[in-house]
Amino acid sequence: MTLLQALLSFALVAGLLTVVPGLDTALVLRSSIAKSRRYAFATAAGISTGAIIWGVAAAVGVSALLAASEFAYRMLTIAGAAYMVWLGLSLLWKRLRKTGVPAAGGTMAAAEGRDNLVQGWLTGTGTNLLNPKVGVFYIATIPQFIPAGVSPLLVGILLAGVHCLLAMAWFTLLIFGTGYAARWLKGARSIRIIDSITGTVLVGFGLKLALEPAH
Repeated sequence: MTLLQALLSFALVAGLLTVVPGLDTALVLRSSIAKSRRYAFATAAGISTGAIIWGVAAAVGVSALLAASEFAYRMLTIAGAAYMVWLGLSLLWKRLRKTGVPAAGGTMAAAEGRDNLVQGWLTGTGTNLLNPKVGVFYIATIPQFIPAGVSPLLVGILLAGVHCLLAMAWFTLLIFGTGYAARWLKGARSIRIIDSITGTVLVGFGLKLALEPAH
């Protein structure tokens, strides 16, 4: 298998994984609808940053340690679960406290989008890095796509880069798609519903992560 064949084969696997609805998709959609397009892209960039880090970690063996060490995997799982639950409860609590949301395009919404781009990036990065299943995915797949005689680190970076490009393309479609539907989706009631759904998904995902049997 050549390097090009490895990249194309991995792109097929990563592409299928990318379009399956999951936590990353929910976060980007919520950011696009409840915040701003720029905030959503910042969140998507954070998710891609986490993927790159996981890809490099898998290539140099850090993810292999997680796969081999039950204690290390469990500690990361608990940290990730706690983060997901906290993030979800924060959304649910905010929706309970607020009775209204600034209109789309309003001054306050625009300011929030500008001021919190770093927060969006950190949210995306943290969510990805604290999900050990992402690391397990990379350690399970990357070794299968390393051609003979090619640096594993280089391949890990390239494969993670392919995954990020596919994810950003998918997230871009989602973000612009929600932009066209903004008239219906960015009302106060719609945002409360979306935040409630996203918060519930995050809490459920975190609890499932914390309660699943050790691998």
